[in-house]
Amino acid sequence: MNDADTPLAPDDLGRRLTEVFALVGPLYRRVQRKVEQAEPIEGLSVGVRAVLDLLLAHGPMTVPQMGRAQALSRQFVQRMVNDAATRQLVEITPNPAHQRSSLIQLTDDGRAAITAVTTREHALLRQVGGDLTDAELTACKRVLTQMLELFDNVDVN
Repeated sequence: MNDADTPLAPDDLGRRLTEVFALVGPLYRRVQRKVEQAEPIEGLSVGVRAVLDLLLAHGPMTVPQMGRAQALSRQFVQRMVNDAATRQLVEITPNPAHQRSSLIQLTDDGRAAITAVTTREHALLRQVGGDLTDAELTACKRVLTQMLELFDNVDVN
């Protein structure tokens, strides 16, 4: 049996990551439902929220960049951008680096909306129990990042 600091053998790693993945799916779906239940508060669907989140974190981006970053089809991202633009949460501006791929950026209303959502979520997530440590969360993020990188080449379009 491996001790806690020894890397797992591939078969053991596969089994343990399957356990992690079995938790990630339901967690994601529950969080998605919670965001959608709060839509009347901020008026954001999960898709629009994802767009606003990306723009808040990374600044102006193109639709293809957002699609790649979130593993979503360009068509879906474009619909979410159009919805956000209709609600004046984002603005679409010419991209000096690429004529056919406009830059999408947050408006003041968009920044206020995503800030309200994340503030509410942070308040909710503060309620997570278990006396989690920074080291545990760092390890969790590392594991999920490694899993995500395995599927970097999956075509989402």
